[in-house]
Parts: sequence; C-alpha cells; structure tokens
Amino acid sequence: MDTEELVVETGDRPAVLDISADLARFASGHGDGLLSVFIPHATAGLAIIETGAGSDQDLLTAIDQLLPAERGRWHHEHGSPGHGRDHVLPAFVSPSVIIPVMAGRMTLGTWQSVVLVDTNVDNRTRKIRLSFIAG
Repeated sequence: MDTEELVVETGDRPAVLDISADLARFASGHGDGLLSVFIPHATAGLAIIETGAGSDQDLLTAIDQLLPAERGRWHHEHGSPGHGRDHVLPAFVSPSVIIPVMAGRMTLGTWQSVVLVDTNVDNRTRKIRLSFIAG
C-alpha cells in the first residue's frame, strides 16, 4: 500500500475545493486498485459532485439550510458562530471516499470531481490522507 498526505489551505470562508487533480496525480503512479481518500478532521468532509456551474455554491447553500450556522442553536458552541454545526457536518458529508482506479486513472464519471467540504473557518489548514490499495 502506498500513502501520501496532502495539505490544503481552505481560507477564511466556508469552501468546496476541488482536489481531483491532486488525487489524479497520486493515482497516476499506480495500476489497478482502489484509492482511499480520508480527512482526519472532525469538522470537514469529502464529496463526489459536479463542480462549476454553481454546484459548489449550491452544496454550501444546502448545508446552510440543513445545518444553519446560528449561535445558540448548537450545544457545541465554542469558536465562531455555527461551529457546532461544523462538528455535525461529517455525519452528512463523509470524511472518506473510495475511488476505483484502472491503469492509474480514477474511474470517475464525466462530470464527477472529488471535493473537500469545509464550513469551519476556525481551521484553515486541512490534511488529507491518500492510500492506494493495489487490486
């Protein structure tokens, strides 16, 4: 098994960041197998979605509607307003994804991208662990 850790800066606003190019680079050195992508943080997740054309913002809007960032709404309340919802996010946006790889290429669909979803503005640096499991 081959592993690597990515470090991603997410900025000071909730973000949906496409990490597909980094994953493709890592997968390209391998043959057939599975790419495991895991984010070891309690307030961020990973998703496979279409990016661009407003989908990124639509995802953040859906999260805001499902998990409003209101102070006083969450029991977990330290940090910036809405931080309690940041801790609930990984129950809805998984901290991991598995992607099949064939001949060193991820087998994502035409419009699919892998994104880091981060609503926690208190933690701007994220680590993402990549592991390739040969088939």
